[in-house]
Amino acid sequence: MPAPFTGTVNVDIRDSEPDWAPFEPPKAPAGSPNVVCIVLDDVGFSAMSSYGGPIQTPNIDRVADAGVRYTQWHTTALCSPTRSCLLTGRNHTRNSMACITEAAIGFPNASGTIPPENGMLSEILGELGWNTYMVGKWHLCPDDEMNVASTRRNWPTGRGFERWYGFLGAETNQWYPELVYDNHPVDQPALPEDGYHFSVDITDKAIEFIKDSKVIAPEKPFFLYYAPGAAHAPHHAPKEWADKYAGRFDMGYEAMREETLARQKQMGIVPADTELPPLNPLGTPETRSGPDGQPFPLMDLTRPWASLSADEQHLFSRMAEVYAGFLSHADHQIGRLLDYLDELGERENTLVVVVSDNGASGEGGPNGSVNEMKFVNGVPDEMADNLKMLDELGGPSTYNHYPNGWAMAFNTPFKMWKRYEFNGGTCDPCIMSWPAGMNARGELREQYHHAVDIAPTILDVLGVQPPERIKGHVQSRFDGVSMRYGFADADAPTTRRTQFYSMLGSRAIWHDGWKAITTHPTLSGWSHFNDDEWELYHTDVDRGELHNLAAEHPEKVRELVNLWFAEAGANQAFPLDDRSAFEIVVTPRPVLSPPRNRYVYYPDTSEVPESQAVNLRNRSFVIGALVDLPAPGALGVLFAQGSRFGGHALYLQNNRLHYVNNFVGLFEQKIDADTDLPAGENLILSASFDKDGEDPQHVSTGILSLYHGETKVGEGRIKTQPGKFSIAGEGLSIGRDSGEAVTEYTGTAPWSFTGGTIHRVAVDVSGEPYVDLEREAQAMLMRE
Repeated sequence: MPAPFTGTVNVDIRDSEPDWAPFEPPKAPAGSPNVVCIVLDDVGFSAMSSYGGPIQTPNIDRVADAGVRYTQWHTTALCSPTRSCLLTGRNHTRNSMACITEAAIGFPNASGTIPPENGMLSEILGELGWNTYMVGKWHLCPDDEMNVASTRRNWPTGRGFERWYGFLGAETNQWYPELVYDNHPVDQPALPEDGYHFSVDITDKAIEFIKDSKVIAPEKPFFLYYAPGAAHAPHHAPKEWADKYAGRFDMGYEAMREETLARQKQMGIVPADTELPPLNPLGTPETRSGPDGQPFPLMDLTRPWASLSADEQHLFSRMAEVYAGFLSHADHQIGRLLDYLDELGERENTLVVVVSDNGASGEGGPNGSVNEMKFVNGVPDEMADNLKMLDELGGPSTYNHYPNGWAMAFNTPFKMWKRYEFNGGTCDPCIMSWPAGMNARGELREQYHHAVDIAPTILDVLGVQPPERIKGHVQSRFDGVSMRYGFADADAPTTRRTQFYSMLGSRAIWHDGWKAITTHPTLSGWSHFNDDEWELYHTDVDRGELHNLAAEHPEKVRELVNLWFAEAGANQAFPLDDRSAFEIVVTPRPVLSPPRNRYVYYPDTSEVPESQAVNLRNRSFVIGALVDLPAPGALGVLFAQGSRFGGHALYLQNNRLHYVNNFVGLFEQKIDADTDLPAGENLILSASFDKDGEDPQHVSTGILSLYHGETKVGEGRIKTQPGKFSIAGEGLSIGRDSGEAVTEYTGTAPWSFTGGTIHRVAVDVSGEPYVDLEREAQAMLMRE
């Protein structure tokens, strides 16, 4: 609340006394610490060297050497949910983040919109005199708000960050990111061939933001939320960084687990008697099926290293090398940020928090992938396709992910991975360093904590009491507790008694050192949650969750299952959703404008996100461009949507009209006009797809025809992909193909249209015959 005015107001200013206090911006107390919160993505418990892992992260080690590492710190097992916990101090389902925002289902537990009564750190600190900056991955905004026409209420700038630079969704191409700067999309400042990489770019911006303020108010503290894309798929790394690990993973993931566990025991990361769980702890398609005969998810099968061919072992090893290079490259950028804090003289009084948002990811399935969008579209990866791309892994021509055996290795000594509430999904790195405020240097802490505890810890360090209201909204209670007590006392008992877990059908509850957890496969579609088997582990001594004690302590199982239901009710955790990734992604969700039969797009506008663009999946469509072509030689893109990993485009090249449909990056389907382009004004150049079947289900097949006006100039049979072109990013553009191109055009990025004028491009999905649509368009022109 602003201070009351205590001056004197009279008729004449000469008889009045001013009081500036109510009108001045807030100021943090002198000497207040800065906060840098570094949120890594899909970095498992044992990936980094500071946790006994094989990947060298010397700059994160610098943070660990100047502070404490927690060995029993936990997340929700998925990115948006964990990030919501980190910034609000509330459990993910209370934040309406039961899953990622792109998987929102329209219930209070999973709308993708964090309620305003759950205020964020940025909102609290910005009102108390800290500068607030965010760079990197946001992923706390629903699909229908990731566009320029939407409210910015759930963008970083709408939730208290004064400046931000990064991407809004789940992931982005690290070579061709979908960038937003403050409140509007921007093009990347350089191309990969010029040395561009997203991790470098956001670090430049973080330093710029801090520097901009410090030259004006050097004493003003800041809160920086730094969230690189690393090491989420796609695993994009400069080749020289991946090559640093050449041969390092040739031993295979099972041997790597053994080697890592031995290091962890030596370092004191885990108890000396910790054991490794089996490679397929939940079963395989051959040994287990659902209650109605549903198959065990193939994506959750791990292939033993010895069962792989020599070529497969070579490929899998290189995939791990690329991941390791990606993480080490990100660590190098973190080092640049730390160096800048040292240069400023601010490092000593800066609380640096380094965490991962969940365990290593198993989305690569048993064979890994060179194109993650296959997984989203329900298209299986073929080993032959992956082997062809061996030398390209990590570069712009791949959208790669390693096989899930490496997820188990990078989660050592735990079972399973991201998505699962076993420790492989939830027990993750957490490092804190505040040289001016803690004496610990390079020490370990075993207290059990969770992502909801980060926000209360930061507020405790800063001496800030959470406000009762933010922007007029009465604030809800925190679920988190401060971890600061552990900075000075390694032996202090944890102040957390209970933690509830629920993710994609996987459920667990931890209470006073005991954990009950279901064996329900995530994304399985099995349902029948009341029939789930609950296992019991004493995690104080069994970190790997290897010794199931349910049969020995049935009363403890009943106690904890009852506690889970109580906590689930208190945290609005229902309904549970274990549907397949494809079912979840294609679930209808709100759009800013209601669906219509015709969509009209214009050049020189921002890219339209796929979630808000015309939906062409599994239906007939017509794309028609109204253009002026004064003379031969027009060149470039008329319409483009998606990328080389799935997308389609209508373009001009060699004085001909062309259409290409890139099916999930597997193959290009090109239709070329057999006639040169006409010249004139108000010409209509079109592509019309007439669906005539599905093969397999949801994959439309049909004839794609090209037209100059009413004259057909080319046709061919194509099929269209069933799901999205992209999880996040790579939307629809007119007059250019921004970001990663759908195909190899003539010219240079972004392949802008030249040699004429695009008035507009209409996309029709009414299903009416093409000629009728073309005549209607002509009538519209006459009316205008």
